[in-house]
Amino acid sequence: MKELIKKLVEAYGPSGHETQVRDLIADLIRGHVDEMRTDNLGNLIALRKGEGGGKRIMVAAHMDEIGLIVTYVDKKGFLRFGTVGGVFPIATIGGRVRFANGAIGVIGWEKWLQPSAERPTLEELFLDVGAVPGSQPPVGVGDVASFDRPFVDMGQRLVAKAMDDRIGCAVVVQTLLDLKTTPNDVYFVFTVQEEVGLRGAWVSAFGVEPEVGIAVDVTKTGDTPEAHPMSVELGSGPAIKVMDSAVLVHPGVKNWMIRTAQELGIKYQLEVLEAGGTDTAAIQRTRGGIPAGCLSIPCRYVHTPSEMVDYGDVQGAVNLLGKMLAGPVEI
Repeated sequence: MKELIKKLVEAYGPSGHETQVRDLIADLIRGHVDEMRTDNLGNLIALRKGEGGGKRIMVAAHMDEIGLIVTYVDKKGFLRFGTVGGVFPIATIGGRVRFANGAIGVIGWEKWLQPSAERPTLEELFLDVGAVPGSQPPVGVGDVASFDRPFVDMGQRLVAKAMDDRIGCAVVVQTLLDLKTTPNDVYFVFTVQEEVGLRGAWVSAFGVEPEVGIAVDVTKTGDTPEAHPMSVELGSGPAIKVMDSAVLVHPGVKNWMIRTAQELGIKYQLEVLEAGGTDTAAIQRTRGGIPAGCLSIPCRYVHTPSEMVDYGDVQGAVNLLGKMLAGPVEI
């Protein structure tokens, strides 16, 4: 499964520019689903039909990643930029980004050698794309970049940009490939534009109209030195969401996840995320309301160029989700 993760995290796919990721996933699952289509917003929707007697389940993971968008080009070819999603300026300094056309940029901050410098603001940062006097920069206003970092396999721990939420996509893809039979009609939905407002989940859930929704995404951890106290850590299993700042999880869905994990002997954690949200909120609020929950992959350094997950947690998530989908919905 590590090779699958590597392909997904290294793909280019900022919010609104998910085509490369979508095409990659479509190639991976083609032949393993009964129907597959792309909706008007760009969500990839794949249906595995059930054997009957089950429910319509929507399983969602978002394809997009955070990024930067060029807002201004000065006379020397340096670029000013805005953010696409939640980018922390301090986590970007000296980092490299890649544009859709392959152009590379380096994020600069002229105060970085000053010992008394405060945290940088977005307005102080710029992009250096290697432009030389008299030449045209390879990118311009409106072009979008993602972080440029390779996948690193540290053994049990995996590090890459875009683990949020390509690791969720990997879990959903692997679950789909492993799923033999199910009584349910399962809609595997790879959503767009989650990082800028859950937009893909809103429209896809409206179109699918599921009876139950499950999002697969990352969550923060509290296991690093001086971290804000949080009862989620790497290596203790996938996290079953209880609430975040955008959703109170349906108790039936939460308890279904817990029972399934206990039956399989899978380690799990309970997640209360004080700030942040996922596609779960959009699914839950669609039409007349949908029972929804979230299976979370613990992740250190979320929304930085080097997000870290535990491979055992990932495998546990695949096993748990697969068992849930293979049987009746119990909420």
